[in-house]
Amino acid sequence: MHAFPAPGERRGIEFPEVIDLMTEDAASGQVEMVMFEPRGWAGGEAQLFQLQEKLNAYVSFALDGEMAEAYPALAGCPLRVVLRCLDAPPPEVVAFLLKVREQLALQEIDLEVRYAREQGGGG
Repeated sequence: MHAFPAPGERRGIEFPEVIDLMTEDAASGQVEMVMFEPRGWAGGEAQLFQLQEKLNAYVSFALDGEMAEAYPALAGCPLRVVLRCLDAPPPEVVAFLLKVREQLALQEIDLEVRYAREQGGGG
C-alpha cells in the first residue's frame, strides 16, 4: 500500500498540475493514475472543486496524448484513476464521483476510490 504524501509535499488534489503517482501492474498491464487526498472531507465546495480540477487534469493527460508521449510503452494500456483518501467521501462527493465514473467508462477508463479508515469502526 502506498503512503500518503509527506506534509509539505506537492501532491494531492489541491495540486491539479501534478500527477501524484503512476503505476503499472506488470501482470495485467493496467496503468493506475493515483491521486491523493490526505485531508479530511471538511472542505465543502472548494474541496469538491479541487477534486474536479485534479480529475480533469488526469483525464486530459491520458486522453490528449500527453501520457502516450511521456510514456510510449503505456500507450494503449488499460487505465484506472484511483482516488486515495483517509475516509470515505461524503454523499455529495460520492454522487459527483458516480457521475464521473459513468463518463470515464465511456472512454474505457475505470475510477476507483480507496480509503484508509473504515467508517464506524470501534477501537
